[in-house]
Amino acid sequence: MNEPAITVRNLTCAYGDFLVIDDISFDVQKGEIFVILGGSGCGKSTLLKHMIGLYEPRQGQILIQGDDIVSSHGRKRDEILRRFGVMYQMGALFGSMSLMSNIMLPLEEFTDLPREAMEIIAKSKLSLVGLEDFVYNMPAQLSGGMKKRAAIARAMALDPGILFLDEPSAGLDPITSAELDELIRTLSRSLGITFVIVSHELASIYSVADRVIMLDKRVKKIVAEGDPRELRDHSDNEFVRHFFHRQAEVRFGADMECPETHKEP
Repeated sequence: MNEPAITVRNLTCAYGDFLVIDDISFDVQKGEIFVILGGSGCGKSTLLKHMIGLYEPRQGQILIQGDDIVSSHGRKRDEILRRFGVMYQMGALFGSMSLMSNIMLPLEEFTDLPREAMEIIAKSKLSLVGLEDFVYNMPAQLSGGMKKRAAIARAMALDPGILFLDEPSAGLDPITSAELDELIRTLSRSLGITFVIVSHELASIYSVADRVIMLDKRVKKIVAEGDPRELRDHSDNEFVRHFFHRQAEVRFGADMECPETHKEP
């Protein structure tokens, strides 16, 4: 079996004394669309930020194509960081720069290419995400879905083998979200990119995910892993079933007492 694109081993994440994730391990295979999901506050974004090197874990390893980003420093760490791109939840485009300038920014920072070559690359990345007619537009002139696609184009500027996407469907209407899902599938098939996606949008998860892991904030661990449809239909974990079937764990009804109005006899 080929070496995984990403290997996480015995990872523990905390903010000071507050434990968020406790000793989890998993692999992300090359070329797959891998989704991290779970309820609010379970540590999805925390896990992603550790995987891209923004935070240092309390313990554990995060191997990007075989090299540990946690223990790497200097030029080696910089080289590992260039192996992946990141799309942040709100896009994080620079509002004072055109789309072309936004996509060229990583090229200007990390390559010695002539400007003409950088412009060609920027245009080609924007074309990949269907924005070839908006090269000189400013982010404020774009819809929410277009901003997300532009952010993906920028994440691809240095041709990384791995893309991390943080809540790509957040704030989008169902049609725009479906279009973004199709783009992710197309890029995965055509370019062989490995995707790691943080999401809680079930429609998108079913649409794109090859495999998921599910975090539970109560135990601070992975409570499910596999095909999302299999987990929905066959998981023996009640919390997992409730999540995938959108069922409330706390029932509300007329027969429930309201603590504000209940009085002792």
